[in-house]
Amino acid sequence: MKKFFFEVLIILKDGILDPQGSATQKVLKRLEYPIDNIRFGKLITFEITAKDKDNAEKIAKEITYNSLINPVLENFELKLLKEIEI
Repeated sequence: MKKFFFEVLIILKDGILDPQGSATQKVLKRLEYPIDNIRFGKLITFEITAKDKDNAEKIAKEITYNSLINPVLENFELKLLKEIEI
């Protein structure tokens, strides 16, 4: 068995209002920073024990899609950070 370390970046889909991003952008514009289109997201890390990489990625995608995101509002990027033999 191996332990797989994953990172999931969750961001709002295009066209979905991001109030936190809008508020932050207004403050930074007032401070005269040349910044546009601030979008906030979430970064989640977790570990999965599985027999191989394919199985671990399948489980990670299921967990992310079914429990960590709202598929109507959010997109995600799943990244395998490392794997270790246990």
